[in-house]
Amino acid sequence: MLIIGIAGGTGSGKTTVVQKIADAFTEGEVAILTQDAYYFDNSHLSLAERRKKNFDHPDSIEFDLMVEHVKALRDGFPIEQPVYSFITCTREPETVTIEPRHVLIIEGILCLANEKLRDLMDVKVFVDCDSDVRLSRVIRRDIMERGRNVEQVLDRYEKTVRPSHLQFIEPTKRFADIIVPQGGMNRKAIEILTNYIKQILKKQHPSHA
Repeated sequence: MLIIGIAGGTGSGKTTVVQKIADAFTEGEVAILTQDAYYFDNSHLSLAERRKKNFDHPDSIEFDLMVEHVKALRDGFPIEQPVYSFITCTREPETVTIEPRHVLIIEGILCLANEKLRDLMDVKVFVDCDSDVRLSRVIRRDIMERGRNVEQVLDRYEKTVRPSHLQFIEPTKRFADIIVPQGGMNRKAIEILTNYIKQILKKQHPSHA
């Protein structure tokens, strides 16, 4: 199994990069593990307290479970990925079954921040993007998908998203083997990255050449 980590700031275009890479492979070749599914459950807190949590801090993610799941997939076992709701800020009762594949993509803002998780990756990618572009995407996404208004999004951006990006996310760029500038808009970089993955895969699985 080839394990790829794709990190980058909130709204940098990570999901687009992941999707474009996955689309370049045949169905059943790629599994995607998303860091967003591994936020700790906050159902013991009130909704107001939950919404104040800093979701851009490494302590908000259950990395031990992520590491356990990546190792299981690498060893050929399916896992039950949690389902997290950003509207209620809690884990849902159901899970999603992820089967082992030739390629595993781990995607998330902080997936290069944890050393144990990082050590399991064969290729580490950081998706880079200007902060103003990221902010406009975050505003759009949080209003449409997470039930927040512009004021709430900006308040959260100033108090937690921006400081955490500078403190925890941006520094993980130094661990990356490949940096993709302009996020999901950079077709050439995604193409090069995809071809690189296919080359490694050919060496690992000559029958899939």
